[in-house]
Amino acid sequence: MDTVYHLDLNSEKIQGAKIALLPGDPFRSQVIAETISGIYGTGNTKLAWKREFCTYLAEIGGIPLLVTSTGIGGPSASIAVDELAQLGIGTFIRVGTTGAIQERVDIGDVIITSGSVRLDGASTHYAPIEYPAVAHHEVINALVEGAKKTKTRYHVGVTASSDTFYPGEERYDSFTKYVLRKFQGATKEWQKLHVLNYEMESSTVLTLAASMGLRGGCITGVVNRGGTGKITKESLKAGEENAIRVAIAATECLV
Repeated sequence: MDTVYHLDLNSEKIQGAKIALLPGDPFRSQVIAETISGIYGTGNTKLAWKREFCTYLAEIGGIPLLVTSTGIGGPSASIAVDELAQLGIGTFIRVGTTGAIQERVDIGDVIITSGSVRLDGASTHYAPIEYPAVAHHEVINALVEGAKKTKTRYHVGVTASSDTFYPGEERYDSFTKYVLRKFQGATKEWQKLHVLNYEMESSTVLTLAASMGLRGGCITGVVNRGGTGKITKESLKAGEENAIRVAIAATECLV
């Protein structure tokens, strides 16, 4: 097969991989790949880095898997998922960070998304807004097992997935300090509807995977209180490391 344009990958490069872990940050791709190598004593290879898309090939139990960054937000995530699907990837797990909006969720906990509120626009180019952004049950189960195995505190539930970090997550610490009326009070409403957290890619990843008949999932580490909390070096480290550890453990159940 020809090389896909944005990811700069082809079938030969990915060596039969069927699972992809999807961080947002390109530098996190290397962190995840090196963590896998450290746990399993296997190597890893950087396959490509073009724009926001950085891909590593890693290995778990003799099975190859990809780690591909999606960049921030739905549009670039849709490109990553679509082009990986073209290459034969059948399971997609977003691995990232998040802001929690429920008091019972602590910094460093992980949230396993069962479904997402579709506050994005990119996913509507693949399926109408009535189509649910749901995670595949096998991926949810694997992530739960991964959390148990690593003894990581976890929550399973609904995520609000926004196109924007500031207004869409009702943050008032932006340049203008103003949020459009349609978003004012949104966080309280999502809390009442038992939504657990805010992030920016799960709706796109889950909608695309489900609508393509593939497996999608999402695990995020809590780094702040969504809408208000500050992200510190300590909270970022805790949330990131826990999400990565659980995702890797979960992958053992899926390969």
